[in-house]
Amino acid sequence: MIHVAVPAALVAVLAGCGVYGMLARRNAVMVLIGAEVLLAAGGLLLVLGSVVAPDDLATGQVATIMLITIAAAEIGLALALVLLLFRVRATSDLSAVRELGESSPTYSDYVDPTTDPAGTEVAR
Repeated sequence: MIHVAVPAALVAVLAGCGVYGMLARRNAVMVLIGAEVLLAAGGLLLVLGSVVAPDDLATGQVATIMLITIAAAEIGLALALVLLLFRVRATSDLSAVRELGESSPTYSDYVDPTTDPAGTEVAR
């Protein structure tokens, strides 16, 4: 049987990489990858806790399956938002996007008010 310290060290490394990926990156996709690595560390920690203190209901494994499901939904929604941000602002750099919405001062720099985000003319 494997010692508990090895998976715990792996959890620590994954969590550190995830936090670094979320805080040090400016690209929105890289920030999302950092969040997914952090969620993977959480799932591994749940499984490790289930191995250390086993029970009849396997709550660690069940909680990990729920975490994976929530992470899949989260990444789908987040990637849709990043794609929308890229279509409207033409960048995925998070430092360039300070405010969201039409009232932001940089919105008119990227969007022509006579066209929709797809580039087709809007009837007036």
